[in-house]
Amino acid sequence: MISPRILTATVDGGRLATHERQAAVPWWSLTKTALAAAALALVARGRLSLDAPAGGRSATLRQLLQHTAGIPEYGALPAYHEAVARGDAPWSVDELVRRVDADRLIFSPGQGWRYSNVGYLFVRRLIEATAGASLDEALRALVFEPLGVSGVTVARAPEDLDGTAWGNRGRYHPGWVYHGLAVGTPAEAALFLHRLLAGGLLPAPLMGAMQEPYPLGGPVEGRPWRTAGYGLGLMVDVASTRGLAIGHTGQGPGSVSAAFHFPELARTVAAFAPVEDPGVVERAVLEA
Repeated sequence: MISPRILTATVDGGRLATHERQAAVPWWSLTKTALAAAALALVARGRLSLDAPAGGRSATLRQLLQHTAGIPEYGALPAYHEAVARGDAPWSVDELVRRVDADRLIFSPGQGWRYSNVGYLFVRRLIEATAGASLDEALRALVFEPLGVSGVTVARAPEDLDGTAWGNRGRYHPGWVYHGLAVGTPAEAALFLHRLLAGGLLPAPLMGAMQEPYPLGGPVEGRPWRTAGYGLGLMVDVASTRGLAIGHTGQGPGSVSAAFHFPELARTVAAFAPVEDPGVVERAVLEA
């Protein structure tokens, strides 16, 4: 069996230990961590509230960020997978919301947990409306430039993925990632997460809230995690083989991503691979 090509980057004690030239890669759901950081930066500036109903909905920003808002998920729709496989252009947001029936909550906000990209679409819209800017501009100003990773961009068209490490032979349209798809090098991913969690971007109370997990049990079948929890845009394993692990995994057509910080080691590792199994990069992160 041929081992997959895994691209990694490590930050040890604040210093990037990866120096080779790297191509950009799609971050997939690691983008959620950047969205959460941007939303919390707006909370810190008094422009959003963490615990008031957000965007005209019954759920709060905290609940949207923690997947406790009860918002349905479009990944469960066969029509979505069929449209992506055909190479269709993404549905409009209104069409997505209609197909998902986003106003029909799975549970009352705060009364359960269900991973939802649609919930993060609503977070994206809050950020854009509050910042008065596109997501790319808002993330750059609120998160990436302050953290010194200004080369990270948001893919908006198929050609934006052409120059990435895996290319885009299937002409996948990043608009199908409705909350936004960040693209950057593995080194930028590791630096982004390390510097975010080192503090400085957000006040200590918001950093604490971001890392406080909603417990989901564990271990996770087929994955290397011993426990599972979800903070605000962060996956948390309190008992991994490297101790506390905080970060995010991502998965999309043709590739996977993972970036995790290990506070007890003062280390952050990012890994990306052109496979479908997210456990591949999660194990690479833990073994680096």
